[in-house]
Amino acid sequence: MVVVSFFLVFLAIVVIGAVLFLGAGMAGSSRDSGAGLDEPVPNLPPVLLPAGAKASDVDRVRFALGLRGYRMDQVDEVLDELRDQLTSQEREIERLKLALEAAGNREEPKE
Repeated sequence: MVVVSFFLVFLAIVVIGAVLFLGAGMAGSSRDSGAGLDEPVPNLPPVLLPAGAKASDVDRVRFALGLRGYRMDQVDEVLDELRDQLTSQEREIERLKLALEAAGNREEPKE
């Protein structure tokens, strides 16, 4: 009789432990169900460059510090804008060079 009651108490402890363990695992997995890090909440003003950005403008850019360092969304936004502006300037420089070459060819004396 003592053996049966000891077995039932042991079985009850194992079942309760398994339920608690599985319950804690499910609660943790529902919270971490998204793959990777969550997107940061945009609670700070955006960091932007002026339309005609110069090197001095880039030097003055300051990013807010987050818990783990700079806010990656702000850094990515500014770098994307800088890339777009530099690409636009490079295209304009190339267009002006071609126009200058074409104007130079027209001014040469024809024989």
